[in-house]
Amino acid sequence: MARRAKPKTAKSPADIFAPTREPAEGKRRPGRPPVHDEAWTKVTVVLFNRQIVFLDRLAANIRAQSGAAISRAQLIRALIDALSGGDIDLTTARSEQDLKATLLARLGRYR
Repeated sequence: MARRAKPKTAKSPADIFAPTREPAEGKRRPGRPPVHDEAWTKVTVVLFNRQIVFLDRLAANIRAQSGAAISRAQLIRALIDALSGGDIDLTTARSEQDLKATLLARLGRYR
């Protein structure tokens, strides 16, 4: 019995796997829309439970006072930006306690 020859496809492999439709512009993607104006990287940072509680209470107090919803990430970014914009030399610190003492000494006048 003779075998039948397989029919050849009219499309090349590049055409077969090419998208058939252009994606609709403005189509919503899953998740929250990005709100950052600059490049960013998602990182994991280990915090103590008491620090998480502090950030959550601070965010809740801000929301109760002003109605603005501030996230933990926004609080941490603001603290880092304030630290980088301040004129505080932390290069001599040898431990987390040294960093904390230096920062408290500088912030003490704002309490």
